[in-house]
Amino acid sequence: MKVAKFGGTSLADAKQFRKVRELIVSDPQRRIIVVSAPGKRSREDVKITDLLIQCACLRLSGRDAGGEVSRVIARYQAIAEELELPPELAKAFRMDLCFRLERDVVHRKRFEDAVKAAGEAYCAQLMTAFLRHTGLDAEYVSPEEAGLIVSEEYGSAQVLEESYSRLAQLRDSKRIIVFPGFFGHSRDGHIVTFTRGGSDLTGAILAAAVQAEAYENFTDVNGVAAADPRIVKNPVSIEKLTYQELRELSYGGFSVFHDEAMLPVLEAAIPIHILNTNRPEHPGTWVSRSAEGEAGRVTGVACDGGFCAIDVAKYLMNREKGFGRKLLQILEEEDLSFDHAPSGVDSITIVLRQSQLSERTVARIEERVRRELGADAISVEYDLSLLSIVGIGMRKTVGIASRVTGALARTGINIEMLIQGPSEISMIIGIKENDAARAINAVYDEFFRSRSNA
Repeated sequence: MKVAKFGGTSLADAKQFRKVRELIVSDPQRRIIVVSAPGKRSREDVKITDLLIQCACLRLSGRDAGGEVSRVIARYQAIAEELELPPELAKAFRMDLCFRLERDVVHRKRFEDAVKAAGEAYCAQLMTAFLRHTGLDAEYVSPEEAGLIVSEEYGSAQVLEESYSRLAQLRDSKRIIVFPGFFGHSRDGHIVTFTRGGSDLTGAILAAAVQAEAYENFTDVNGVAAADPRIVKNPVSIEKLTYQELRELSYGGFSVFHDEAMLPVLEAAIPIHILNTNRPEHPGTWVSRSAEGEAGRVTGVACDGGFCAIDVAKYLMNREKGFGRKLLQILEEEDLSFDHAPSGVDSITIVLRQSQLSERTVARIEERVRRELGADAISVEYDLSLLSIVGIGMRKTVGIASRVTGALARTGINIEMLIQGPSEISMIIGIKENDAARAINAVYDEFFRSRSNA
């Protein structure tokens, strides 16, 4: 059997619903279908999840959310009407959404999760009704009913190990199972969502639980491209990737696949097949545990912004036992997570997401680092992007770094930092955010331009 997940653009309107049905019918092994909430129908449109977040924010601020509720329900109603489904569906969704919005708001994050999870739940129910209406034996299964138990970390849930044995029972169903993505339930029965894009994670968890032959992830692009097509014109497609490479590219800003969704399928050794709902004939991208990388070959280049760097300097830092641990402990006590920590003899840089910091937090960190660690200097550099160059074929290949830095130099881009992990399958370069697009194009031209798509 296969688990097939369909993203928001694959379910944006009735036409897309019909495409999904045809894909389900075309392969009888597609027996567990995971759906996201309907996405944008056009560039100017708004995703259902964003509308639901607006509903929650209005309610929390004491304002009327009626207008946004109507916009949400109108989307589902339009799909239902075009698919010739009964109007009672949209009416039931409105009643449920109003009920969710009337819940206690004392626990703000719990309330927000309950509201924004509605998008996937309604979409799964609508898809189930459509499949049944067109003669397929389909069944809606909720995460609570199936036993998808997650940690009570609102907006950032983690699946609990006990879920897998419960979810494994889905394999025995003879029906097509339609399952809402993005959320699970805590042990106390509260709705808790994964991070945005978490429907990928739902699909990966289910694939691992039922030991699927493959986890198919349908989106609106032809698999994974070697660079962001919004930045690089007509980039080449990648036919095969390893889990590690996709993880690195996802971390680096690729939005095709959620970076946390790798772990469940990696541990179960289940291949991922990333496909295009609108072009199912395209071979897409296969992701598996191992792949032979051609020596010196870069697989892809990605860039993600929104980083900052905390630079700490102290003479003879390398001789002081526990300095790094104490510095990271200060960050932990300030509830901060970090991404990288390159260091020199008398200095260390902590790279982290800029969104975590406020002026007050920065002031506290600076004061504590000077007082508790006796640092000679501390400074914060904002508005950084991390450029990721990824490829199994890079491992132990002479000259990759010089080609990357040379390409950036010829484009006039200054390197703020350079990081290479012990796996040697990725190189991360810190640059200014306003240089990101030029940097991606420069590196792409260096390694890929000769094999660009026609």
